[in-house]
Amino acid sequence: MAKALYISATDERSGKSAVTLGLMRLLIGRVGKVAFFRPIIEETAGYDPELTLINEYFGLNVPKEDCFACTVDQARRYINSGQMSVLMDTILSKYNKLASEYDFVLCQGTDFLGKNASFELELNADIAGTLGVPVMLVHPALIRSSEEVQVGASTAVDVFHHKGLEVVSLVINRTKFSDIEREEILDELSQIFETKFEKSPLIHMIPENAILGHPSMRDVAKNLHATVLYGEDCLIDHHVDDFLIAAMHLGNFLNFIHAGHLIVTPGDREDILLGAITGSISKAYPTISGVILTGDMLPSPSIRRLLDGMQNMPVPVLAVKTNTTETILALNLLRDRIDPDDTRKVHMALGTFDRYVEVEALATRIVDKSATRMTPRMFEYTLMEQARKFPMRIVLPEGAEERILRAAEALRSRATAKIILIGEVNTIENKAMSLGISLNGITIIDPATYPKLDEYAATYAELRKKKGISLEEAHDRMLDPTYFGTMMVHQNDADGLVSGAVNTTANTVRPALEFIKTKPGFSIVSSVFLMCLKDRVLAFGDCAINPDPSAEQLADIAIASAETSAIFGLDPRIAMLSYSTGTSGKGEDVDKVIEATRIAKERAPELLLEGPLQYDAAIDPEVAKKKMPDNPVAGNASVFIFPDLNTGNNTYKAVQRAADAVAIGPILQGLRRPVNDLSRGCSVVDIINTVAITAIQAQAEKGLK
Repeated sequence: MAKALYISATDERSGKSAVTLGLMRLLIGRVGKVAFFRPIIEETAGYDPELTLINEYFGLNVPKEDCFACTVDQARRYINSGQMSVLMDTILSKYNKLASEYDFVLCQGTDFLGKNASFELELNADIAGTLGVPVMLVHPALIRSSEEVQVGASTAVDVFHHKGLEVVSLVINRTKFSDIEREEILDELSQIFETKFEKSPLIHMIPENAILGHPSMRDVAKNLHATVLYGEDCLIDHHVDDFLIAAMHLGNFLNFIHAGHLIVTPGDREDILLGAITGSISKAYPTISGVILTGDMLPSPSIRRLLDGMQNMPVPVLAVKTNTTETILALNLLRDRIDPDDTRKVHMALGTFDRYVEVEALATRIVDKSATRMTPRMFEYTLMEQARKFPMRIVLPEGAEERILRAAEALRSRATAKIILIGEVNTIENKAMSLGISLNGITIIDPATYPKLDEYAATYAELRKKKGISLEEAHDRMLDPTYFGTMMVHQNDADGLVSGAVNTTANTVRPALEFIKTKPGFSIVSSVFLMCLKDRVLAFGDCAINPDPSAEQLADIAIASAETSAIFGLDPRIAMLSYSTGTSGKGEDVDKVIEATRIAKERAPELLLEGPLQYDAAIDPEVAKKKMPDNPVAGNASVFIFPDLNTGNNTYKAVQRAADAVAIGPILQGLRRPVNDLSRGCSVVDIINTVAITAIQAQAEKGLK
């Protein structure tokens, strides 16, 4: 039987989606195959937000029909007809199917849509009891006093305990308490639980995060199938704090608007539309999140002409086919929802979970370590966890770029690294404000006003004096964000640099080659990709930098790739690839690999390294038995060194596509300090991963483990 955990809210608006995200990531980082199961779903038009969020974001690839037992309507029919036992049998049957196929099943209870909270709590306790799995409770504290939270949480734990269930964790979510109140609640509940239970639940308190609790205008447009009339560019930046139905005269309506209101009004109320837009421009009124025009009605042509002439629409304006009442009902369903493509909310949820939940203690309670095995997703998770252990100072020179700003906010939220943005301060702050991004805890440095600018220029001039660089030229060069950021790393004012979202690879790497330079004993900078296959993680080098390395350079690449692999937790067994295995082939290209293998073994005799090897002999034990029997590398290689860029680049892309592998990189290696390059088409997630990689390289350079 697989291990499992049942997450149950204790009331509506618990924020359990955010908690489930954090918990699923914890499990994927420690358990091989994880499935997500909802006994009862609140399905609308064939869509369940919770199943979609978890399955799509984590790429679980579990058939939807296997992930739930029945809908709310089906469950209600069973209950109302006195067939509770049939309902439980149905749920147990579907759960057992998943449990037989997966190492862990994370179950999530009902949605608590305000119908009958006490009944739903009992129902979830009965389901968890039927499945026989431990429980995590999520108790909302948003509008409750500290005393109400204590009583409600304690009562909820009792309900599950009386069913014979172990409550391993209690999450008091969405709190707005002071530090003193938090401590009082924790002390009181701890005392209560210690007297009642042999093994007390772990208690976690997570504060309210307004971004997670409210939909963005993009969420509204997407889920209400709205037509965006104006303000499409700022949909994602405006978050809805509350809804306001506008049915009164304009003069009275303006007295009721507050910042973040979404105005809902019939499409023929042009006075309300114009008043709402004008109010957002005026300093005398707060800025709303947007306007929804209901009833399948649009403004008249003259009003549309007026609005079309506005250069910068301050708020989004949407139109829907539903009437006002139907629209408000649909909007209420969006509260606390997180869509899988809303990376900002996802990273906020993950960061908040990591910050306020005792992850290691929780993992010890719910994960059977004997059942775990390393998978690519576990490997990706360990990268983020390693980066978080010793947060490094990582410079991002392209500070005003939107993807960089969004990644910086997520990295700060998840405490992955200490981020330094380079650029003009007002420009970056204004861009962040326009995007709704918080820069709290993020350092912004303008090279032109930085106190060490002259020191940096003098250092650069000294380092490049053989190239005839004058102090004046050095000063100008240091005003370039990439040169400036690289000098921060050189001077130990930062630990690593990531660039390339806007700059070319040459612009990113050139400053590092000029004055950071290569490590002692290495003649070139090279790269590796970490290839996450379904059953293992491999390192491929060099697939991005050196077109046709010599034998000496190929040996450099092999040794550097072994070091990089070890930094990221791989056991390096290096295969020097060729079209020949052993002495089976001849030719200039084979001779280069033979010579590179000899040099690498001479320089690093402690490494498990062999060549020349064909790819199949390097990776397949059965082929290795025939071509190179009893060799410790053949058939078991984890690091693959390609003879040239043409072979390496094509192979990594072929494996990436054919094996549906995740390629992490390129990771630059051979430099004295970590600098990494992004693709100009990189996503926010790519930036986050590259910063984590750079941080781990910086940790290794400083001897931190």
